[in-house]
Amino acid sequence: MARTAEDILKEAILLEMRGKAFYKNVAEKSDSPAAKKIFGMMAEEEDEHVKFLTSQYSNYTKTYAFLKPDAPKEDPEEAVILKVLTEQLKKEINAASFEAAAISSAIDFETRAVQLYSDRANAATDPNEKELYDILAKWEIGHQKMLHDLNEQLKEEIWNDSNFWPF
Repeated sequence: MARTAEDILKEAILLEMRGKAFYKNVAEKSDSPAAKKIFGMMAEEEDEHVKFLTSQYSNYTKTYAFLKPDAPKEDPEEAVILKVLTEQLKKEINAASFEAAAISSAIDFETRAVQLYSDRANAATDPNEKELYDILAKWEIGHQKMLHDLNEQLKEEIWNDSNFWPF
């Protein structure tokens, strides 16, 4: 049975709420100041996604139409902040830590979100719905890439620190 636009919106809101809860929990439990900041920022972004989707859901259930989404506001300083925090995080945690496990889990979470949003953007016939899910997919791809890069750097460090090289 095909899922309705309303079903997808509900699933997307729930996915974002779970992401927010996950990131907030990691931020609260981490001993790493950098991890606290990174996961706290991600929780805030997931909260923005919830608000973004909730306004669409509210409108859609009343009008059966999607609002034209506003272009996301990018913070030009965020990339620099994340780069500095990433370097700090690599010094504060190791590849087998709670935070590293959380990064790995977060990658899986973001991958699911990208898949949901990309699939719906491709299936959408309403241009506003397509744009909505394209925007969300791009946001989540940004999260996914940042987490993936961080995970790869942590793996490389443990590889080097443990002398796994065969020569």
